[in-house]
Amino acid sequence: MKQDFEHRLEQAVGADRVLREEPMKKHTTFRIGGPAQYMVMPRTKEEVQEVIRLCRKEEMPWYIIGNGSNLLVSDRGYRGVVIQLFRDFGDIRLEGTRICAQAGASLAKIAAEALKNSLAGFEFAAGIPGTLGGACIMNAGAYGGEMKDVLEEVTVLTSQGELKVLAREELDMGYRTSRAAREGYVVLEAVISLEAGDATRIREKMEDLKERRTSKQPLEYPSAGSTFKRPEGYFAGKLIEDAGLRGFRVGDAMVSEKHCGFVINCGNATAADVDRLIRQVQERVRENSGVTLEPEVKRLGEF
Repeated sequence: MKQDFEHRLEQAVGADRVLREEPMKKHTTFRIGGPAQYMVMPRTKEEVQEVIRLCRKEEMPWYIIGNGSNLLVSDRGYRGVVIQLFRDFGDIRLEGTRICAQAGASLAKIAAEALKNSLAGFEFAAGIPGTLGGACIMNAGAYGGEMKDVLEEVTVLTSQGELKVLAREELDMGYRTSRAAREGYVVLEAVISLEAGDATRIREKMEDLKERRTSKQPLEYPSAGSTFKRPEGYFAGKLIEDAGLRGFRVGDAMVSEKHCGFVINCGNATAADVDRLIRQVQERVRENSGVTLEPEVKRLGEF
């Protein structure tokens, strides 16, 4: 049965695109995580459909990742199929003032394409360390811009395995959420609508945001980005700092001294270290301010 499933995965995407017991620390920005039973790397919408169809048929758990930028994978790994939509699923093409891209395209590359073609409106996303698919799911944003401001339409795979194109108004995007997230859709590609602009001004804005990001965020350490969602009326980093947790650590997992909203891997942190640290931060902040912090980082596997 197992060999038959492996064979069908290989038929779906090619034998060289099916990895067994692949260490997930190689595929997350935290540089943390045990092995995935299988990792597959599709190149087309049809391959993604077929892999998910196979998993459903065999009742095999599956999970979509991009570049693993908002993810904490268990030290035990993941017993199932990790479907990676990243470099091999990252085509970008230009259509006038619209950029059409597959879900695995990095936001940085899309921003570079916009700059190259003097298209304004995507500068905010240039420094977000994620892919288009995840950005659409969670309505990624920074420095006053959000994906909902620039998306025209998104192609998704529904939980029934059907392809569907959702227009901007159908996406129902809010703070770090969307209809796609709530309904468990898989984002496959999207169309971004921008405006003709001045390349010099676009570059200046991107460089300004990059400088601000570099000066305030601990980009020199592995992390999963902002660890907690912003509580309404508060800033997570300020709440954590006020609770006396700047530099607080569990093993090699540490609350960044540069920005308390980030948990960083300052050596060989385990997922268990990070998980314990997050829970202790939540408890201390709740005791200090009465606010319950909700993690933005997704957990995968058993904790």
